[in-house]
Amino acid sequence: MAARGKHRRPRTNPLTRGIVAAGTGGAALTLPLLGATHASAAEPQSAPAAAQSVQRAAQPAKSLTYTVVKGDSLARIAATYDVSGGWKQLYKDNRAAVGDNPKLIHPGLKLTVKTTKTDAAKKTATKSSAPAKPAAKPAGGVAKATQASAKTYANDLDGWIRESLDIMAQKGIPGSYEGIHRNVMRESSGNPLAINNWDSNAAKGTPSKGLLQTIDPTFQAYHVEGTSWDPYDPVANITAACNYAADRYGSIDNVNGPY
Repeated sequence: MAARGKHRRPRTNPLTRGIVAAGTGGAALTLPLLGATHASAAEPQSAPAAAQSVQRAAQPAKSLTYTVVKGDSLARIAATYDVSGGWKQLYKDNRAAVGDNPKLIHPGLKLTVKTTKTDAAKKTATKSSAPAKPAAKPAGGVAKATQASAKTYANDLDGWIRESLDIMAQKGIPGSYEGIHRNVMRESSGNPLAINNWDSNAAKGTPSKGLLQTIDPTFQAYHVEGTSWDPYDPVANITAACNYAADRYGSIDNVNGPY
């Protein structure tokens, strides 16, 4: 949340404070004036509180420069900095730098982010763009394995879905086990090597492949960093398909038929 500045004001009567607050924003002029006309000795603090509220509401968006780091997405950046209009507005503001595909942003890319947050947001942006410090090593120079790196998954549909869900959680991609499983069973019956060689996509030379039957252009456009570039790889296929479904339908959970 945005940090709020505190300002000391000289003590004045309620009517004077109401007029001063009204001058901070034309659209909210009536609020402090109404408070002033009904002011009484029992409500000496109502006008300053209203003035602070008006000041916060009228705070304009500020622009900061954000440097993309590994694992970033426009959606995550927009959510972090409360960008009005979300990732679509962020993409619109930076289309010249990003290019035609909003999914393809690379580390080191400079983005202009419009945020209503205070200077604390700028400090956060600077910190996030700095290279991560290497993990401390215990005596002997052997790095301690983290729980994430030690986690293993079964080499079956259950394991593939669970591994994909963990990756999706890291990338901010929505979806549930039930939603993925339901769509996998409809699209491929759980066969990671499934391919459709007869529909309209196949006729165009781009057959649907893998557990969630993605065509190559869609898989490549929505591929999630850290997974395989092989469309038949079950985890990569699930994750890319869920990324696409999130962009088009809000979540793989909202898909109940061909997509």
